[in-house]
Amino acid sequence: MKKKAMALVLTTALVCGLAGCGSGNTTKAPEGETGQTQTTSASQTGNNDTKGNTEGARNLVIGWWGNQVRNDRTQEVLDMYAESNPGVTFDSQPAEYSDYWTKLATAAAGNSLPDVLQMNYSFYLKQYVENGLLEDLTPYVEQGLLDVSEIDKKILDSGTVDGKLYAICSGVNVPALIYNKTLTDELGIEIKNNMTIEEFMDVSREIYEKSGVKTDFGYGNVESIMYIMRGEGFSDIFKDGGFDVPGEDAFQPFFDIYETGYKEGWMLDAGIYAELTVNSVEQCPLVYFSSPSTQSWCACYWSNQLTAMQQAAPEGMELEYSTWPAKDPQKANYLHPSMFFSVASGSSNKEEAVKVLNYLINDIDCNNVLLAERGVPAPVNVADAIAPLLPEESQKEIKFINEVVTPNSSTMSPCSPVGAAEVFSLMEDMVEKILYGQLTSAEASSEFYNQGNAILAK
Repeated sequence: MKKKAMALVLTTALVCGLAGCGSGNTTKAPEGETGQTQTTSASQTGNNDTKGNTEGARNLVIGWWGNQVRNDRTQEVLDMYAESNPGVTFDSQPAEYSDYWTKLATAAAGNSLPDVLQMNYSFYLKQYVENGLLEDLTPYVEQGLLDVSEIDKKILDSGTVDGKLYAICSGVNVPALIYNKTLTDELGIEIKNNMTIEEFMDVSREIYEKSGVKTDFGYGNVESIMYIMRGEGFSDIFKDGGFDVPGEDAFQPFFDIYETGYKEGWMLDAGIYAELTVNSVEQCPLVYFSSPSTQSWCACYWSNQLTAMQQAAPEGMELEYSTWPAKDPQKANYLHPSMFFSVASGSSNKEEAVKVLNYLINDIDCNNVLLAERGVPAPVNVADAIAPLLPEESQKEIKFINEVVTPNSSTMSPCSPVGAAEVFSLMEDMVEKILYGQLTSAEASSEFYNQGNAILAK
């Protein structure tokens, strides 16, 4: 297993870069930095046995990526669990998205994964399963320790690989173009749902001409190319050992967006991102900027991230939802398991880890605190129970998912294969070169196709 786990380190490092593993001690980043918090909960009071208390001290490591809102809420519910389960303590290890996967890969190589860990569907679930790093949860469901009775089978099945359940969906979300409604209203520009790519570029031009504010089209968000290609008619761009697309020019529609924006001036410069933590909500150019030339009117994120992004936005800025642009929005849109929770196969506290997972997914009091920050809860009864307590942003999300995306969506694409992480890192390199004027979209498509096929053929 260790040899395979080391391959995970190398693959993830290509995407994320090297970073040190975090300790479990209470630390806070200086003001103005990432704002990530790592906390150890040592609460050992209470006498409630209803959530699976057993004798003996049990320290569980739990890891997740996210923003400060997620960190605070998750820590609060872990403290609640510890108070109700004497002897259970938590070593909490939150991180920014890219750092999380580097740390996780390093931990995998040392056979020291967190007992409970947040997992990603698109790029890591299958890879971690194939390396024997995640516990099959099927026996715990059969024993009644893990309740999945309120989760729709289509969503539940998204956490399966080869017929075995390795991950439980913590919430449902959708790709969402989050935009500065305050700005667009001031400019008299309406942002419609289900925009085509041409309509999106026209809006970006108009906003730039009227305000100088630029556009960020999913820089560093590897899901963006999958979305555009779905809109082009490719439900899955991968096949065994390569790309499942016609030829070298297949990816040009995706790269065209960046080249057009670069040439016309309305796309953010690549140099802007060198100063930011890519995929950090708090440092997204939609809400974190110093001038119109460093500001974006929109961000290609996920629907469940509106709450944290609104909290990070400057005072007086109202954010709103639209859909990512695509040639055929109905083919591009899809319902997505926002993220998963899994249990490490190497955990020495598997049963307690499963109980914690069950608590995070199914406990009403727990979810009254989490409040759908990871997406609309997958269990129907939980979603219904917390609905009256949800903040305005979550109410917006539910309405957006139910009224805008669900009626105009297609089946989600399969998990990406092992090797996809390196392919998506290559994609990011191509985008960066376009934004520096070093490649045309046609050249980028050709290089991406040929080099990507070589990576996938290894």
